[in-house]
Amino acid sequence: MSGLIAWLEQLNEQDSRAKAILRRSLAFGPGQHIPAFPYVEPFLKGTEEGWRRQMHYLVAGLWAAHQREGRVGPTFSLARACAVHQLKSGSASTERRFINLLDADREQLSHRLRQMVALLGEQPIDFQMLLNDLLHWSRDDKRVQNSWARDFYRTLNLSSKNQAEPTSEITQ
Repeated sequence: MSGLIAWLEQLNEQDSRAKAILRRSLAFGPGQHIPAFPYVEPFLKGTEEGWRRQMHYLVAGLWAAHQREGRVGPTFSLARACAVHQLKSGSASTERRFINLLDADREQLSHRLRQMVALLGEQPIDFQMLLNDLLHWSRDDKRVQNSWARDFYRTLNLSSKNQAEPTSEITQ
């Protein structure tokens, strides 16, 4: 693990400019906003180009856009946060957006993630887990996408089961 998110959270307590710069970096391609370099490059450990570099910049920017002062408590995987959002909002469009995100290729992924994270404004997301998952996004076996789908639908189904109260009335 890179520790990027823990370091950004610590840095944010000392320097609020870091969050603003990283948030601004989302307007550029991942790794293209030069002022963000001091906050991400130390975690790349010699990776100069490629997917790993792009995902570190993307997740740092998403974290900055989503981070809320005073938010405490457990964080959710992105998939679980999507399911919780759908349950709370009652909006079926969350599932449709989630499926589109699962189907995203490398070129579409950053755009769809920015949209999804913006939608999940109140849900606490585990950005370190997100980074770890995105580093394996393009695997042929779609391990990450399958894991996200299981997490999303299990959360929805668990909630449905908890809400359904069995009736045991017997009429005679």
